[in-house]
Amino acid sequence: MVTAALAALVVGNAVASPGGPAGPAPAAARTGGPFAPVDPQHPEDQQDMTWSDYRKAPGTDWADPAVKPTRKKLRIALVAIDFPQQPFVMTLPKQSDPFGNPRIDPVGRGDIAQFYADFYNKPSALNHGHTVNEYWMEQTNGRIGVEFVPFGPYEAPRPSYEYGLNDIGQQGTGCPNGHTCDGSIEQDIDPVWEKEVGAEQAKSFDRVMRIYAGYDETSVWQEFGEMKFRTPDDVPDAWGPPDPSLPNAVRSRYTGFTSWLAGSQLWGDSGIRQGESSGTITHEITHTFGIGDNNNNPYAEPYHRAGTGPFDVLDRGSFNGPGGPHNRWEVPATEGASMPAGQTVRTKTKLGFIDDDQLLTLSPRSLADHGLAVFDVRARSAKVEKDAIQGVRVDLGEDRTPACDVDKDPLCPGPGFTDYTVETVQRIGADSFTPDHGVMLTKNKPFDDEGDSCGYLCFSWMIDANPQDIHKVDFTRPDGTKVMRSIGDYRQLNDGLFHAGTRSGSAYEYTDKANGLQFSVIGLKKTAAGELSYTVAVRSLDGSGPQARGVALTGGAAGGDAGGKGAVCTFGLANTGHGPSGAQGRAASYQNADVYRLTAAARGRGWRAELPSALATAQAGGRTTVDVAVAADRGAARTGQVTLTARSESDPHRTARATCTVRR
Repeated sequence: MVTAALAALVVGNAVASPGGPAGPAPAAARTGGPFAPVDPQHPEDQQDMTWSDYRKAPGTDWADPAVKPTRKKLRIALVAIDFPQQPFVMTLPKQSDPFGNPRIDPVGRGDIAQFYADFYNKPSALNHGHTVNEYWMEQTNGRIGVEFVPFGPYEAPRPSYEYGLNDIGQQGTGCPNGHTCDGSIEQDIDPVWEKEVGAEQAKSFDRVMRIYAGYDETSVWQEFGEMKFRTPDDVPDAWGPPDPSLPNAVRSRYTGFTSWLAGSQLWGDSGIRQGESSGTITHEITHTFGIGDNNNNPYAEPYHRAGTGPFDVLDRGSFNGPGGPHNRWEVPATEGASMPAGQTVRTKTKLGFIDDDQLLTLSPRSLADHGLAVFDVRARSAKVEKDAIQGVRVDLGEDRTPACDVDKDPLCPGPGFTDYTVETVQRIGADSFTPDHGVMLTKNKPFDDEGDSCGYLCFSWMIDANPQDIHKVDFTRPDGTKVMRSIGDYRQLNDGLFHAGTRSGSAYEYTDKANGLQFSVIGLKKTAAGELSYTVAVRSLDGSGPQARGVALTGGAAGGDAGGKGAVCTFGLANTGHGPSGAQGRAASYQNADVYRLTAAARGRGWRAELPSALATAQAGGRTTVDVAVAADRGAARTGQVTLTARSESDPHRTARATCTVRR
């Protein structure tokens, strides 16, 4: 506890090479006091989010239908399908069906296709001004737009459960007597639609989306299964099949039981086939471009950790939106899954959605031969600026990480990774409903390898800055039992981003000894418009380049709150080394700096000092400042001394030391 602080009297005593930087002017304390973390981690859980969490990417208006894509507008035929025993949920009286839907006043059956086309196409109060087109325009920097063209409705010739009970893990179990549960709405409806519109018009669409009456099983199996009923025997007849000889429960894809009514719903499909509760349409459209899923099964043992979790539309980030994953059953889909996470650097690179001047490519060999690289990486959902980096790729060539067993270690990523990517996640635009801001560090496989080596389909593996179990409740059973999130749950990565500075609650560094690399988050910046970027360094552990390294420090000056919060002692730091010689290519311009590891200590009874950041960087021939937070406890000596030491990460023999004498 700080009970007394510095008076503004500091005597500088620099111990550094001659010709060092001039002494700095006194610095004012930061908001929240000098001991406050510079980049505190405050992950917000999905279930606690509301639409007030949305923040538009500054300077953009991607939801405006007048903004035209530069490459292509995907035309998607929206084919509406209902069933003899299952009308469209949106045609029913408000909150009248067993699931409590629809959440708004109904629309007529004849208007249903247009209703959903407008819901996905046009900004409105119902969709909170956000559309599928907006997502694609934002994530592709205006290259790709989306338009839904309504058709139907069409009534399927069979009840919905004949199409739903043949899904993954069910194989027709629970099928009522006299029925054959092997239906395909694509086979039954597509020919009818194609005949009506004509073969040529049908072929003119980039995708066909079949939106069917009822629910995606993925959005109701848990909420109206184990979360609502304690055991299969507790499922009442109202949630059971029309055949009294059958149980009222049925197996789900992930667990031993769900209610028959929930389990008989169709599973969404990348085809595209989606129920009225689906908010994952944006995710399914991504498959149009030839990329797979990156998600796991968090419910079955052996557990496997999610690959990129809430930070990736191709993982469970497709469930992002207000209220979290347990709010995906509402119709229309305006809560959980209503706004998926952004696309990762790997996805944007593979699909051609990022320009060369927004992507910096490095390699361990170049870092060893020419020195570490320091760069600013902007928020991935921010408006693109020319020559401003929005992603970094470090090409490993061959991953030297020791083998692990994915069936014994849930945190094992498996083999096959060939590069790292670095990107900044900021809670703006589509990333508004990610749980945190920070630096996302990810190992990736080649573009042609999207297999199941992680224990499930995966090609990207986010490095978790907090790999320990997050210890949060998933849901409460009807008998009051708390069910914790499994180690495979994607929300284990809610606190997984790296942050700048000390005491953030997260890590600011990651070392991959096997591949000889170290990644360091040095600082963060925010523009006047509110766009976030991080300063990040990547260095080789196997070499530091040929350049001469050097560092000099000058003594500090104090400023800030001397009445109780503490004060700041600001030192000047100069990079007295020389830039790289012989390096060529774009990467060379980012290899002109050095990184310095800092330590600080206070001498004198009752005095203490802390570093808000343990790292600093400066270009060769350049300079920066380093702040040290200083305070005196009650009864402290009248005089204290703070010593700052800076050591080059590239050449540990190059160090500098400066002290300041403090009187209170």
